Amino acid sequence: MFKDKIDQYIDSQRENMLRDLTDLVAIDSTKGEALPGKPFGEGPARALEAMSALMEREGLGVTNYDNYVVTGDFGKGEKALDILAHLDVVPVSDTWTVTEPFKALVKDGKIYGRGTCDDKGPAVAALYAVKAIKDLGIELKSSLRLIFGSDEECGSSDLEYYYSKEEEAPATFTPDASYPLVNIEKARLSKSFEADAAAEPGKKDVTSFLAGSKVNVVPADACFTVTGLGLDEVKEAALKAQEKTEAVFTCSQEAGQVLVKVKGQAAHASTPGHGINAITAALTLISDLPLDETKAVNLLRGIASLYPHRDTEGTALGVAMSDETSGALTMNLGILNLKDGVLRGEFDSRAPLCATDENLTKVMRKDFASIGMKMEEGEMIPAHCVPGDSDLVKKLLESYELYFHEKGEPLAIGGGTYVHDLKHGVAFGCEIEGVDTHMHGDDEYMDIEVMVMSAKIFADAIIRICG
Repeated sequence: MFKDKIDQYIDSQRENMLRDLTDLVAIDSTKGEALPGKPFGEGPARALEAMSALMEREGLGVTNYDNYVVTGDFGKGEKALDILAHLDVVPVSDTWTVTEPFKALVKDGKIYGRGTCDDKGPAVAALYAVKAIKDLGIELKSSLRLIFGSDEECGSSDLEYYYSKEEEAPATFTPDASYPLVNIEKARLSKSFEADAAAEPGKKDVTSFLAGSKVNVVPADACFTVTGLGLDEVKEAALKAQEKTEAVFTCSQEAGQVLVKVKGQAAHASTPGHGINAITAALTLISDLPLDETKAVNLLRGIASLYPHRDTEGTALGVAMSDETSGALTMNLGILNLKDGVLRGEFDSRAPLCATDENLTKVMRKDFASIGMKMEEGEMIPAHCVPGDSDLVKKLLESYELYFHEKGEPLAIGGGTYVHDLKHGVAFGCEIEGVDTHMHGDDEYMDIEVMVMSAKIFADAIIRICG
């Protein structure tokens, strides 16, 4: 009914959207040291201030929640919808090639800059969706609220603060994931494990192991040292391990020991099959070397038996499972260190809706106990699921289908989004499958047509939910 008017209006606002996004990108809103009244530092607070000014310009009722989040209210009547986006960004490198990270550049139908895709561009799209409805005089029966946070990238403590003061809306969506719509986020079990592994002088032993820095990343690098074996002997075994694992092994002699470096390929822990795990590749070699049965060697080989290379679904652990709705369990061995006589590691599993602490957490605990290691206490983080036949999902998919001209099906993902802890929250846009926006990387960009179309889609969705 309002599609043509909305389309024409938002098309007329294209340059204004790019201007506002350029101004937001110019703010380095990476989390910084907490300051009085600025819990995430100067940058995130400036970004909230800038968005507050934009919402005030559009006549929204603005509230600042102590520089954790800012909100903008629109419409009359009982609130029916929250739209949740974030203005903080991840750190940048000095290897950008198209433009400087905080200097937005429009080129070839894209706008480059840190945050253009995640999540300042989608935030601007949400703002202009509301602006279109307001300026076109479209009447809504219910009100809505824009919520802009500033700590999504580092744990979402901004939302924890906000929801300690406010109730969740009957419906929430965040434009901080993928189209068509994400309604299921898998459960997560991420724990450490450790055991004593004191060195045994005079033995053919592993004396150190170092790999991984973040448990939610498939480790691309690992290194370890062995004593009691010759360099040529280790090199020969490394060549065979390289064929098995597709990782690259480099061996050298250092201080009477052999140093082995392993190069794999990084990937996100929710899609470990896309990477080459340097830890499990290294453990493959350690299992093949003629080492003595020392405490360290036995523990490392025990871990290798639980995490065979390329087993990314927990088969050897006895926790492989899947369901039709949310897919298969994934498993990533992300960190492993042998230092000062202690072997310690961390794993990250994303589990389907059928997972429980009984069939996952307790099984994992027994697995580690069986090889002499103790797993950290605690339960898994439950899955997030909004039923695919819910009114919210149906209405958002109708808006998606109106503009994409194809049937939209809700998605299940292994990662977590900004709405993971909200009972009635889903992720809706703005990424498109097969398009690499370099999110979190160098030369991040937002496709301008996608941003403009997203504003139209969001306006249509608001009318369906609040109209």
